Amino acid sequence: MIVRGVTAMLLVCALGFGSAALAQQPSPVEPTAQPKVQAAAKKAGTAKAPATPKAEMVPTWYAQALAQGPGGFNVTHFWSKGSKFRAETVVAGHKVVTIVNGEWYVAYDATKGLGIRVHRTEEALANEAPFKRPFGNEAVKLIKRGGEKIRDEVFHGRPAIVYQLTDRLGRRTIWATADAINIPLRIEFYNRQTASNLSTDYVDWLTGLVISDDFFTPDPRINVKSYEFSEYAHFTSKIGGVGPVPVLYMDLLRGH
Repeated sequence: MIVRGVTAMLLVCALGFGSAALAQQPSPVEPTAQPKVQAAAKKAGTAKAPATPKAEMVPTWYAQALAQGPGGFNVTHFWSKGSKFRAETVVAGHKVVTIVNGEWYVAYDATKGLGIRVHRTEEALANEAPFKRPFGNEAVKLIKRGGEKIRDEVFHGRPAIVYQLTDRLGRRTIWATADAINIPLRIEFYNRQTASNLSTDYVDWLTGLVISDDFFTPDPRINVKSYEFSEYAHFTSKIGGVGPVPVLYMDLLRGH
């Protein structure tokens, strides 16, 4: 298992905000594969990159998240194509990859070559939509949980709305763009139980990238063990975790 402190920080950041298909043999893809980015991709919220008609049919997104807390500093890269999702981060020298594609949630340690795949729940699958971004929806989720707008603000030169929610877990504050895209720019979380602060800054938002479908299939060389969701939930409740890496994006697996 990866170093506990940094892993705990990732879990709190990922699960605290809710936001990282193998039914058949996947197509080969290099473990360090990167999507082909169409020339001159523009910052999201300002202009879209030139795209072919086919690329415009299914929205694509990329963002980089910088998280900082008691466990240290972490950088995560996110990609999506429609409902397909991929996230990569490095923790204590281990490359952690999460892929969500269709009925499977896959998480693996690319350094060790070990991972798990878990059948996603019906609720998680029902939440999908071709034009719904599978990540970067923290502001919408916070509002659904009772979060309220507390002020308008210019954040690093961009008009933003600040939302906040205080509950038994602590206090969450989100800066999101003041437009229909509503992408998060910064997230702060005060953990009441541990009296600690965690923050996540989203940078380099891009949209209109051309990304191959193969980018959302796992490296076939990874040794992956499969679980039904009920099995995963059972083992997690008994021993606290399953597999070499944690499930970081529980909402994409469970649906909430």
